[in-house]
Amino acid sequence: MFQSAIARPKAGTTAFSILGAISACHLLNDMMQSLLPAIYPILKEGFDLSFTQIGVLTLIYQITASLLQPLIGLFTDRRPMPYSLTIGMGATLGGLVTLAFATGYPMLLAGGVLLGLGSSIFHPEASRIARLASGGAHGLAQSLFQVGGNLGSSLGPLLAAFVILPHGQSSLAWFAFAALAGMVVLAGLGNWSKHNGHTRRAARGAGAGHSDLTQAQVRRAMSVLVVLIFSKYIYLASITSYYTFYLMHRFDLPARTAQLCLFVFLAAVATGTVIGGPIGDRIGRKTVIWTTILGILPFTLVLPHVGLTATIALSAVIGLALASAFPAIVVYAQELVPGRVGMVSGLFFGLAFGFAGIGAAGLGVLADWMGIDFVYLVCSFLPLLGLFAVLLPKTGQKAERA
Repeated sequence: MFQSAIARPKAGTTAFSILGAISACHLLNDMMQSLLPAIYPILKEGFDLSFTQIGVLTLIYQITASLLQPLIGLFTDRRPMPYSLTIGMGATLGGLVTLAFATGYPMLLAGGVLLGLGSSIFHPEASRIARLASGGAHGLAQSLFQVGGNLGSSLGPLLAAFVILPHGQSSLAWFAFAALAGMVVLAGLGNWSKHNGHTRRAARGAGAGHSDLTQAQVRRAMSVLVVLIFSKYIYLASITSYYTFYLMHRFDLPARTAQLCLFVFLAAVATGTVIGGPIGDRIGRKTVIWTTILGILPFTLVLPHVGLTATIALSAVIGLALASAFPAIVVYAQELVPGRVGMVSGLFFGLAFGFAGIGAAGLGVLADWMGIDFVYLVCSFLPLLGLFAVLLPKTGQKAERA
């Protein structure tokens, strides 16, 4: 299946077959990961969980991924392990089976840990393969890679609504077959990566000259990017973890309808991911970053005060804009720290998971204390942090379009 792809790509040529395969695996990985928050209504009722317990479950899952991802990325920068992708998908499989047959809250936490472990192994090395196959179109490659994950995440609510809700918690085990299929494809991608290791080393050496910034400028820029990731993913946590509860509470929607509304938001996120990287390649990543994060402020401020139709429409616009920023942020950071693709990718994917987990736990406590409506009122001000993007240095056309 991968014999034709194993041939070494010509310099400057984007290997779309490899990008398509790694994006498809990202879809499978994030689809299975997204099943956890998608079944929160089932778990809340079946195990009599509070919002705080749901938040802690999300925190355990997200923190496992966020703490390990940069460490795994740094390790594989020094000692590449392309076949580790198959191991990561195996951990995700184990997490699904554990959640499917969990009999108590501790088993739910264990399943969350295994899911987080699988994600922490998958993202750094998969992001490295995407950059290796980019042919220099780094923003495009990052978008194609990430859109698979976003599409997978958007499938979670649909699968929960039409498969898991009718058949119960144990039906999660059916998705183990998707994990097995992913493991086969990832083994082939690992083989391709192994045969193209020379390209990786050449790209690392060529990339060493891309950043002409001082260490102080790099540190400041990275700090700003961390603030922007915080703003983006705390807000996204309010949607992915509590949007269904918000819609059910405020508009008296049934669980299935609320899940479909969540799918609309996640589909918009997938669309935004597709366009964010290529636009960054053309007009500059800094422009994409600050306009998409700060630009959604009017929409987030209005969302808690409108009706159902406007809520769905506004959430779609917000998801589209926020998702456009992440590919630009990742590639911008990779160019700030040349030669550390795995570490930088792991750091920012890890921060995304970590901030989302912390946000989910904190917002769960806030929802128990002040109500779910108050959560969305507070979160509406988070895009103001996008003002910090003006502090990002100009990396120049050579860096941004290398």
